[in-house]
Amino acid sequence: MSSPDPKAIERVALRLDAAHVRRNEPLAPYTTFKIGGPADLFFEATSADALANAVLAAREHDVPYFVLGLGANVLIGDRGFRGVVIRNTARAHEFREAGNACQLWTESGAIVKDLIQESVARGWSGLEHYVGIPSTVGGAIWQNLHFLSPAPERERTMFIAEVFESCDILSEENERKTVDAGYVGFGYDDTVFHHRRDIVLSATFTLARADQEVLQRILQENLSWRGSKHPWLEWHPSAGSIFKKKEGVGAGRLVDQCGLKGHRHGGAQISHMHANIMINLGNATAKDVRELISIAQSTVEKECGVHLEPEIGFIGEF
Repeated sequence: MSSPDPKAIERVALRLDAAHVRRNEPLAPYTTFKIGGPADLFFEATSADALANAVLAAREHDVPYFVLGLGANVLIGDRGFRGVVIRNTARAHEFREAGNACQLWTESGAIVKDLIQESVARGWSGLEHYVGIPSTVGGAIWQNLHFLSPAPERERTMFIAEVFESCDILSEENERKTVDAGYVGFGYDDTVFHHRRDIVLSATFTLARADQEVLQRILQENLSWRGSKHPWLEWHPSAGSIFKKKEGVGAGRLVDQCGLKGHRHGGAQISHMHANIMINLGNATAKDVRELISIAQSTVEKECGVHLEPEIGFIGEF
């Protein structure tokens, strides 16, 4: 990545609320992997309007930008990001209740965990399946957040698309507009936002009335299942699943078959609990993770004849 003009970066900074601007801000604390060097310019967007304004300013002055939510599913390079990192903390939301139905309107920086807690407390169903998955609303839509329920009566993959109604975006043509599911094009780990530089500003979900005891049971079941299968982020920082699912077989199963569970490179390790998750043992660098990814890819390709493709984003300079 070539370095942007410092004068252009300063022109972007002048367009932003100075109280939320920092320079040369380390990015590791803002990611679930706890890895990443500094951003030239770091801006905390606390509203949808502030988010749109920051993106427009970066585009106008031809400064590279990256919108960061909770920092899951990404690996930020050790040398950081040349340009502006816009951390989306726009979290205003509103439950628009009408009888046994509810429209939840929320800005895209809202944390899904927080919305689940409030939804369940109000007796609304639709988001509870995604408990324990670190994500903002924007990230959930971008990735079509999903979860394979462990309960026999719900033994299928649940997708955020099932409760999605619409979202407000800043398009890559710099137009603010409302789009529906047809525009978003939800797929498995895929949406239009993987292929266009549109930015989700806010979204509306449709929730349904449900018994609070049932909702609480679903939360407990899903959290117990995740806790038994995935390393806890509080103790073992990670970016979630590293490789995309292969048709007919999980990527983690292939890595496991090659005896790589627990394999370590520098401060990075393939989790003993889940072979498609790599953890930061405390001092891992992005270089450690990249090399561990390469080891897993080459080993699986040699022993199984399958090429594993990463699903995490590689951001910045490595």
